[in-house]
Amino acid sequence: MDWIDIAGIVFVCVTANHLGLISAIEGVIKHQLPIMNCPKCLTCWSVLAYMVTTAHDIITSLAVSFLASYIAIWLELLEGFVDTLYIMLYGKITEADNDNEATTSADDGNSASTMPEL
Repeated sequence: MDWIDIAGIVFVCVTANHLGLISAIEGVIKHQLPIMNCPKCLTCWSVLAYMVTTAHDIITSLAVSFLASYIAIWLELLEGFVDTLYIMLYGKITEADNDNEATTSADDGNSASTMPEL
């Protein structure tokens, strides 16, 4: 069993849903895809299909697909947390940029100088 392939399947399934790619596909085809729109379901069925097509027994295939589905829940939570951190940091950066722009625009783009005027 190639664990790196299974980890890749889990990552792709969860991240495709997290980024909204499945919702975009649903919008284009104008049809709802309930199994694909759920990261846990998509992960479970994708891993199960991979395991069955690579000649693993059914019990092992089911066990690994359910485990991968459970891991998908935590990966989805982690990706949501990373998004929250990104939004928070991005807000701080744009506030700092807005503060700098306000400071430079207050003096019409001229910096304060210690040189006396002639």
